[in-house]
Amino acid sequence: MLSEARAARLKAVLDPFVDRFDMQRRVLNDPVSLVHRYRDPADQEIAGLLAASFAYGQVSVFLPRLGRLLDGMGPSPRRWLEAFDPAREMPALSWFSYRFHRAADLAALLAGMQAVVEEAGSLGAWMARAWQGTGSLRLALADFVARIREEGRARAKPVFGEPAALTHLLADPRRGSASKRLLLFLRWMVRRDAVDVGTWEGLLPRRVLVVPLDTHLHRVSRLLGLTRRCDASWRTAEEITASLARLDPEDPVRYDFVLCHLGMSGLCPARREPRRCLACALRAECRAGRALGGRRRGEGWLLRSAGGRDAARR
Repeated sequence: MLSEARAARLKAVLDPFVDRFDMQRRVLNDPVSLVHRYRDPADQEIAGLLAASFAYGQVSVFLPRLGRLLDGMGPSPRRWLEAFDPAREMPALSWFSYRFHRAADLAALLAGMQAVVEEAGSLGAWMARAWQGTGSLRLALADFVARIREEGRARAKPVFGEPAALTHLLADPRRGSASKRLLLFLRWMVRRDAVDVGTWEGLLPRRVLVVPLDTHLHRVSRLLGLTRRCDASWRTAEEITASLARLDPEDPVRYDFVLCHLGMSGLCPARREPRRCLACALRAECRAGRALGGRRRGEGWLLRSAGGRDAARR
């Protein structure tokens, strides 16, 4: 965990960087853009879990497929889900495939979501009840996953057959998985800002969230000293979150979107580029930036890249 002095130094450079980052422009190339289609919270949470569940691989590949799926659900994904009948919808969903997931996996996910909504009234209400009952986000999320898997398989299997990759689609955090896509979904639902829609605001506190750990956030977090762990596990995600909580105890995950997109966009490339490091506003607190030595110069280049021309002028 960061020392108090180290946390203060990092906060001093990271908070202004987050404030200047053009989040709205980055949202367009992020799966959360699919959630922003809807204004009704009941639709947002359905679109959110679908979008997050398949948010792996190339954005340019999965976004169009998920967009087509949501288009087929009409103006209200929630109303479509409430009336979901695997036998009736099988012809309409038979086209779906994404990497090693097929229509049977999608149907099981939809049927499991339908069961949870029937039980609690909404996905958010089910999660909030599970969290209050366990006192642990990890255990509540594991129960949520188990319920969707169990009911989804039972309802969809007679029509679509055995879902081959449901365990990958809905990872079990109790088994050590970082559960990145599920935690991404929770971030969208619990927080509210230019990126996250805050559908579940008030149901779960922001402080209990854990960062959705992917390769980009992991690499940037190691460079910034948020973790020394080399594995992309739940423990590593918790350690990064604990470090960020030294900067903002009530909302540590607010830094996630910017740090992830810093790596995803190529502004902080996996293969070190001295020109970019020297221009980076975070260089003084970054292991790679400090290793270059010399004076910081050209900081405006990174600000223009991260936030657009308007952000550079602000």
